[in-house]
Amino acid sequence: MYLLILATLMSSTSYLFANDDRPVLKMTSKAAEVTVDLGGGSIADFHLGKNGLNPLQWDSWDFSETPEDDPPLTPRSMGHFLCLDRWGPATPAEIAHGMGWHGEATTSWWSVTQAPIDSGRFIEAQMMATLPLAGLEVVREIQLHKNEAIFKVDEFVKNTRHIGRIYNIVQHPTIGPPFLDETTVVDANGTRGFMQETPAPYFEKPEVHWPYAMKKDGTKVNMRHLKNDATPAVVSYIIEDKFGWTTAVNAKQQLLIGYIWPSKDYPWFDAWRHVAENKPFARGLEFGTTGLHQPGPVLVQKGKIFDRHIFKFIDADETQLFSYANFLMKVPRDFGGVKNIEYKNGKISVTERGAKTRNLVMDVGDLFDNNRD
Repeated sequence: MYLLILATLMSSTSYLFANDDRPVLKMTSKAAEVTVDLGGGSIADFHLGKNGLNPLQWDSWDFSETPEDDPPLTPRSMGHFLCLDRWGPATPAEIAHGMGWHGEATTSWWSVTQAPIDSGRFIEAQMMATLPLAGLEVVREIQLHKNEAIFKVDEFVKNTRHIGRIYNIVQHPTIGPPFLDETTVVDANGTRGFMQETPAPYFEKPEVHWPYAMKKDGTKVNMRHLKNDATPAVVSYIIEDKFGWTTAVNAKQQLLIGYIWPSKDYPWFDAWRHVAENKPFARGLEFGTTGLHQPGPVLVQKGKIFDRHIFKFIDADETQLFSYANFLMKVPRDFGGVKNIEYKNGKISVTERGAKTRNLVMDVGDLFDNNRD
């Protein structure tokens, strides 16, 4: 069946390419290249120029029972993937009906509904996926800037059923080696937070504040860094500014990857860390509509954390829109990390952390619709 799907995709869409026999959509500009794997819809590669370093170099197959084997053709999560209709586990009853971890977006084949076209300032493409168990459809529009290393994503989530339901949508950008090493620094504008390992019902106690977290024994942890100890593994923080943002910087590689999004779309920042063989192996720079990594009944019972909702409601036949932008920047070898990001008058301004406080500016134009509720 999967071979038939692949053959159909490759024969009917000449703008697709094959990476390791998998169908992918590539978008290329003067500044950067983006690759989307259609077996799961993951943004598997985003790099500067033609041969730049890809920070999103991560594959869920490395967490399988046989990572040494060649991965199958089946859809799976890579790099930056989409969690929809949930973030985390399903209930036992849902699992019995086939629902998996993080929902169906990464286990579904995505189809390209608009090949990349030149719209003037951007290169634009569109793709979509149907999630049959969830009763949702997601349409993704990508705009890659022609002169700057940034792309914007709009995702339209439609409830295809005739009854309303709760759900969540979480973006799961994941960085890995060689961009991720002991020197990589992560920054964000999260504020109040809590550790996912805290038992119910008081998940948010003890409360922490970015960039800090706490181990079970009370040891304070700076979440900007990761060396050989990933505990606590997942910590979630609320966003209190108009725009949320997160960055990862490897100054040795002279590279920064960053995300910015309207906090009305995604009010939570979720930081995941993982080590293997005593070295950094993966970091999730996640942002979404929830900060609680639990199945639906727990979300409903809890309701809110820090006065922030932890799930969305979508009515029958309703479509909801969520947006973000992803960018890359070259940085000096002594760059100290990010203190602040400002998006104003069509420009993204990145202010360095530390004594030098250098500013990196990118002219990006209008990213988000200010008139959208």
